[in-house]
Amino acid sequence: MHAYEDKAAMAAIMDNLADNCYLPANKILLDQIKNTKGKFRFAFSISGTTLELFEQFRPDLIKSFQQLIETGCVEILGETYYNSLSWLHSKAEFDRQVKKHDALVKELFGVEPMVFCNTELIYDNELAKHVAALGYKGIISEADSNVLNGLSPNQTYAAPGNGDFGILLRNAELSNDIAGWIGKAKAGRYALTAEKFADRVFHNHPQDSCSINVLLDYETFGIHKSAATGIFNFLQELPEAIFKNNNYSFKTPVEVLDCCYPKAVYAVPRNTALQKMTFENCTWTENVQQNNILKKLYKLGRLVMDCDDERILDTWGKLQSADHFSFIAGNHRSTGEVYQVKNPLQSADLGYRQFVNILTDFEILLIKKNVEKNRSWFSNQVFTMLF
Repeated sequence: MHAYEDKAAMAAIMDNLADNCYLPANKILLDQIKNTKGKFRFAFSISGTTLELFEQFRPDLIKSFQQLIETGCVEILGETYYNSLSWLHSKAEFDRQVKKHDALVKELFGVEPMVFCNTELIYDNELAKHVAALGYKGIISEADSNVLNGLSPNQTYAAPGNGDFGILLRNAELSNDIAGWIGKAKAGRYALTAEKFADRVFHNHPQDSCSINVLLDYETFGIHKSAATGIFNFLQELPEAIFKNNNYSFKTPVEVLDCCYPKAVYAVPRNTALQKMTFENCTWTENVQQNNILKKLYKLGRLVMDCDDERILDTWGKLQSADHFSFIAGNHRSTGEVYQVKNPLQSADLGYRQFVNILTDFEILLIKKNVEKNRSWFSNQVFTMLF
């Protein structure tokens, strides 16, 4: 089986992320949990492939996240194992990945995810019902102003005909403030600090809000925003800044669902995602090349399953990562468009050609494997002829 991964490059990337983002940020978070005696609470959404990379290249990261979760103040969200777009293409593959992710989280951290966070917050009414049937208590979605129609994003909602299954909405304004504006201003008085951020929360979002959900790419800390921007200082100072107002506190998503009963219905008949993007108009499917690859990739699913080979199944899963399709977008942009992320490929066109070559090679491998399997099956049959 051909190798499609550059192990040396992956190791270097993981070292950069571990040393400049995950470990320093985790230390600050752990310190703040201790300093606040457990009042500082939050959640992580970590894909299965990322956890695999931790185990393979930086096992110290697994220990670091275990320390956080053992405090009882940190929740792990459910998601697709490969950070994939499977919900849009194959419900069976979606279910396989969700269950696989749940199993790994339980193995590594001893907890079971209770709230779901789909890849890039892709969401619709059907997904809410589907995820509820899988045993989750709620889901996180992007707040779409057209759907809310004047209602606040800072409340818990229900999907049509889905009982008390809760929908938590990302507050895009506050999330993007942190992701986009820390370290941007030339004059210090304009720079976003933890205290100024807290003031925005207090003044722009009334205290009768049930939950104000801020979701960030964790790599905002130390990667998208270097330490020189003050991003780690912001993280360290944020809990104290919020706790200055006794009307506000931190909770994990499942705790929010336990205390905030849905007050209205949030009806989303068509797919939405981060920044109100639809399936037909988003970073991963904005051109014909991306859509053709996606269709081809998921059509190979039957051949993959027929092979009955875990390595092949895992390779197929990794090829589904949403990042692949973001990096071959015609005009590459980052999630949420609040900061630019450097494309690791030289160009979108080169990325497309590389992916096509890999997909072609993978399809040939699948065909050969299935031919060999069928040939072996026939050679092992015993035919009895009765006259």
